[in-house]
Amino acid sequence: MMMFASKKRSLLKTISWRTVASLDTLLLTWLVTGSITAGLTVSGLEILTKMILYYFHERAWVRNKYGIDKNVKKVIEKN
Repeated sequence: MMMFASKKRSLLKTISWRTVASLDTLLLTWLVTGSITAGLTVSGLEILTKMILYYFHERAWVRNKYGIDKNVKKVIEKN
């Protein structure tokens, strides 16, 4: 089966998204608690777990053909 998104692409998307999302968590936690330490702790803990979850989520969507144009499906099925 032909893949339209490489594993390396999925990994890079995972890292870039996780960076943005973790900064958001850090800032929100800091604003809510008033503690930069709490913000760093919460965002630090979530980085690894959410990167793993996002990577597998992304790979599942690469395999899922739902919503893919019919012509693209034909190319995928030929390979």
